[in-house]
Amino acid sequence: MIEIKNLCKQFEDRQVLKDISAVFENGKTNLIIGQSGSGKTVLMKNLVGLLDPTSGEVLYDGRDFVAMSKKEKIMLRREMGMIFQSAALFDSLTVLENVMFPLDMFSNMNLKERIKRARTCLDRVNLSEAESKYPGEISGGMQKRVAIARAIALNPKYLFCDEPNSGLDPKTSLVIDDLLRGITQEFNITTIINTHDMNSVMGIGDNILYIYEGRKEWQGHSKDIMDSDNQKLTDFIFASDLLKKMRKAVTGKQ
Repeated sequence: MIEIKNLCKQFEDRQVLKDISAVFENGKTNLIIGQSGSGKTVLMKNLVGLLDPTSGEVLYDGRDFVAMSKKEKIMLRREMGMIFQSAALFDSLTVLENVMFPLDMFSNMNLKERIKRARTCLDRVNLSEAESKYPGEISGGMQKRVAIARAIALNPKYLFCDEPNSGLDPKTSLVIDDLLRGITQEFNITTIINTHDMNSVMGIGDNILYIYEGRKEWQGHSKDIMDSDNQKLTDFIFASDLLKKMRKAVTGKQ
């Protein structure tokens, strides 16, 4: 579990995060949503230590990440997996070598063990047949699946995903969503996803944090969104006329 308490982030005279408190739960897909410029990316960077909060706490199973020494933060980061928006694979490495990269860097496994672990992760994302290919030889959706395999190679307790469905068609996005939810539940990971994808919000949103202008505006499950009376949330989720009509048909609400 990851908990943030009274988190604030200020850049000179501009306050981006304003006293946010929230809990991200184990074994659930925790989604952070909000308009562009709302503070989602800044929040994610504070969670993983790319930025230091101006004030507040970031607790990993009770451990205060903000108060840790540099060495302690490095050790905790070994418990994290990260999936970047662009997949961020190494073009000069094969699919198998890309998945092995964190194992080569941070594990004490011998070569045979590292290869076995990487192949297990590729099998989990249904990409065993692509291990000898290079990133440029596979589709964007397959690249994202390789990124997922690489992110889970070290058996992380915490998984961070920055717009994992960016640039993907709706069908492939559903595949990625199903993989992330399945892996989260299977390994009881605390997964946090920044997303604009409303299919992801409604499909795998176990715990959704909606940020508006740097503040926590709403938190709940996707099934609670339809009945929400929070006008800012409904305006964001049901931005299109079609979605508004669907909501009205289901709930009777505008």
